[in-house]
Amino acid sequence: MDTASNTRITVIPSGAALAADIVGVDLSQPLSDTLYQQIRAAWNQHLVLRFRGQKLDDPQFLKFARLFGELDKAPIHAAKDDVVNPYPEITVMSNIKVNGKAIGNLGHYEALWHSDMSYNESTPIGSLLYALEVPPVGGNTGFNNMYLAYETLPAELKRAIQGKTCRHDSSRNSAGELRKGFMEVTDPREAPGANHPLIRTHPETRRNALFLGRRQSAYINGLSLEQSEDLLDRLWAHATQPEFEWYQVWQVGDLVMWDNRCAMHRRDSFDANMRRLMHRTQIRGDKPFFDAVTLTA
Repeated sequence: MDTASNTRITVIPSGAALAADIVGVDLSQPLSDTLYQQIRAAWNQHLVLRFRGQKLDDPQFLKFARLFGELDKAPIHAAKDDVVNPYPEITVMSNIKVNGKAIGNLGHYEALWHSDMSYNESTPIGSLLYALEVPPVGGNTGFNNMYLAYETLPAELKRAIQGKTCRHDSSRNSAGELRKGFMEVTDPREAPGANHPLIRTHPETRRNALFLGRRQSAYINGLSLEQSEDLLDRLWAHATQPEFEWYQVWQVGDLVMWDNRCAMHRRDSFDANMRRLMHRTQIRGDKPFFDAVTLTA
């Protein structure tokens, strides 16, 4: 129920191509429908939202995330990881080891530009990442606006990708590590994974975004391997330009949520001797689609 002191948030845009701070809400407390609708509208507008100074346990974190939909189970870890977590919807992102064993995955190194779990037939609506421990420098997370990446494509590239689908390789994670149970991919045309349209229509905003997923072993169906590699190289070079980006410099208590349908993300590496501990969860989605009506609407 609304209260007099907790009925409205303040939205502060980052000034970059995407992202905004949400001020005036304690996510450990139940949210009124009014606050939820304001947050949802801000998310659709800004793609990435940051809530600073939060103090959440895992049940509170998951309760907030479930307001936006059913949650996915954590993705398959890298082959060398041995991670046990009592909350199957939470992925522990960490370089910390206890008694010589990793308590999380992804370590301390760079994570390349990607969309979460795009290798599945149904892909997450969005992801939420909550900071418990952060290094003094490094480990920043970059996001980019794939609406703008599509809208600013040269006309020839827009024509080249219309109606085309891309194979999203499922064998490796965003750091390039081979996942458990997968074989090395030597020919992208034979990579395991889902096929999705290169132009993706957002079901709520009805805007179109460039949907690339991740680069390694991707393949554009129907083209020769050489043609696919050339087109993907040009698309990635365009989509990862600095003018489409915003970077999150983490503080303990930051919760960041992003729309996986229209934003990609990456992570900077950091000193392996510094501790970083994050909890992440993902909102279950459906199969990406392209609605040609949006081109004439």
